[in-house]
Amino acid sequence: MSYTVQQLANLAGISTRTLHHYDEIGLLKPARIKNNGYRQYEKEELLKLQQILFFRELDFPLHEIAKILASPSFNRKRALQDQKKLIGLKRDRLTKLIKTIDESISSITNKTTMNDKQLYTSFDDAEQQKYAEEAKERWGHTDAYKQSAERVKKMTKEDMGRIKKENDDLMKEIAAAMPKGPKSKEVQALIAQHYKNLANFYDPNPKIYRGLAEMYVADPRFTAYYEKYAKGLAISMKEAMIYYADTLEK
Repeated sequence: MSYTVQQLANLAGISTRTLHHYDEIGLLKPARIKNNGYRQYEKEELLKLQQILFFRELDFPLHEIAKILASPSFNRKRALQDQKKLIGLKRDRLTKLIKTIDESISSITNKTTMNDKQLYTSFDDAEQQKYAEEAKERWGHTDAYKQSAERVKKMTKEDMGRIKKENDDLMKEIAAAMPKGPKSKEVQALIAQHYKNLANFYDPNPKIYRGLAEMYVADPRFTAYYEKYAKGLAISMKEAMIYYADTLEK
């Protein structure tokens, strides 16, 4: 069964504006758009929306949700299991908060005394935060990340310094050449070196490279890094990298 924006909004208990926003930022695209401009959502989009709403319930930012769902290592069943654990921890914390409220009301009504520690015991969410961080790492980490971690362990300070300098020099060259166009021969030759340099950390492939390109504009930290070399470089890098990845598969 397919759903229109309004039908899916009613089914999920969210606004049509939310669905439009998810479409605009590329988080949840419809299965197709009919000739009359109506968006149509199928089962796969419904399952993805469920994941988005669970992550939102757990206060994950939209850009993090996008990265998690786009990860090649994302597993829906495992994500649901982790979400169940996190929501359970959140439920337990809310139960403790309610208990603290009841005890506070009772102390006021019956003029009893709560010790200082009792006032704040239910506000400690360290366990939930710890598990959330572990879950984020597990969902976000790809095989490439694990491979990178292993290779970095074996690097010396000299190795890291050399790689950093090589990357810095390369980025300066790319920034200088980018006015010629992301698809120009000059830029593409430099992008080929950028792709090759990833082997210092993990074995790249076109799919991973496209994902990295998307991250350059989706993650403010990456964007800020490339903007240091030239204004608008993150977007240009994305276009150049995706074009290069496409040429590798031709």
